[in-house]
Amino acid sequence: MYQQMIFVNLATNDVDAAKKFFTELGYSINPQFSTDDNACVVISDTIIAMLLSKQRYADFTKKEIADSTKTSEVLICLSAESREKVDELVDKAIAAGGSATGETQDQGFMYGRAFDDLDGHTWEVVWMDPAAVQG
Repeated sequence: MYQQMIFVNLATNDVDAAKKFFTELGYSINPQFSTDDNACVVISDTIIAMLLSKQRYADFTKKEIADSTKTSEVLICLSAESREKVDELVDKAIAAGGSATGETQDQGFMYGRAFDDLDGHTWEVVWMDPAAVQG
């Protein structure tokens, strides 16, 4: 069965630093689709983050590239299988040089935290109780 994929394209100031950051979070880099100007970060079978140097990113848009340390251009939200996995990923991101952002959201059936990566892109990590989703 076909599974639709998402490729999130993000501008980065330093491709090598971005590769190191995301591998420290436990993700892999697909060398087949990575060059000196970009890194293909495999988040899951259906989620890929393409981290592009600003020069390479500019090849795909005529718009000004946002300074993601000052402007929010996107909020990326990843699901997690448990509250503990939320904390684990966000804590790894902070240890790898990212920064915590926002407040911890704990609504009982849903739990989330967020971090900014090295370039200021915001990544939310959320767990939802499967029973709450079904009913």
